Amino acid sequence: MLRQCHHEFSRNKAPGIDKVTKDKYEENLLENTTRLHESLKKMAYKPQAVRRVYIPKQGSNQKRPLGIPAYEDKIVQLAVSKVLSSIYEQDFLDCSYGFRPGRSAHDALRRLNDIIMTKKINWVVDADISGFFEHVDHDWMMKCLGVRIKDSKLLRIIARMLKAGIMEEGKIKASLEGTLQGGNISPILANIYLHYVLDLWFEKVAKKQFKGRAYMVRYGDDFVCCFQYEAETKRFYQLLAERLKKFNLNLAERQRAR
Repeated sequence: MLRQCHHEFSRNKAPGIDKVTKDKYEENLLENTTRLHESLKKMAYKPQAVRRVYIPKQGSNQKRPLGIPAYEDKIVQLAVSKVLSSIYEQDFLDCSYGFRPGRSAHDALRRLNDIIMTKKINWVVDADISGFFEHVDHDWMMKCLGVRIKDSKLLRIIARMLKAGIMEEGKIKASLEGTLQGGNISPILANIYLHYVLDLWFEKVAKKQFKGRAYMVRYGDDFVCCFQYEAETKRFYQLLAERLKKFNLNLAERQRAR
C-alpha cells in the first residue's frame, strides 16, 4: 500500500524540509518502503516538521497558509487517509460533498439549487468557519477519531502527524492546533471533525428545534443552510455560533443571514 501511494504522486510536487523528491525516493523504493513499513509497525515512525508556505487566497488580498510535508510523510498520510476513508465514507451524511469520492463542488451546487428552487425555502445562511484548518482542536480531533477507531497505534500515528511541528523562516514551531492545508490527510480529518461538530448536530439536534423546513449543504468548511422561516434562521445562526465556540471555532465575520 505504501508503494501504491508513492506511485500516485506526481513528480512535480514541491518537496518538504527534507528536500526529497519522488524521483529521489524512487531510486531505492523497495528498501525505503520496507524500512518505512517496519518503523510504522514498531511505532518508531516520527513525522518531520511541515514546511509552511503562503499562497494567495481566492477572492481576497489575504494569503492562505499551506503545509508541505516531507516526502515519506506524504506517503504515510495518503495511506492513513485511505484507511480513514474506508471507515468513514459509510458514516458521512448526504449533506457532505467536499473531498469525497464521486462527489464534487458541482454536485453540491446542484443540490443547493434543487433545495432553493423546489423546497419551501425563503432564508439562507451562507457560512464559513474562520481559519478552520488552522484552528482544529487536537484533543477534540482525537476524541472524534476515537468514536470509530479503537486501534491505539493508528491513533498514535495520527496524533504524531498533528503534532509534527511547522518550519517557517528556518525555525520549527510546535503544532498546538490545526491540521495544515496541503497535507494529504487534512481533507479526511476535516470531514471527520465536521461530521461530528456540524453535520450530525444539524441533523439530530438543531433541526428538531424548528417547525419549518431546514437543509444544509457542506463542502469542506464552507456550508449553506436553508430555512423556511426568518425567525428560525436567526435562531439557528445563534445556535451555530455557540456550537462552534464549544470546539474553539468561530464564524467568519462577513457571514450574515439573508
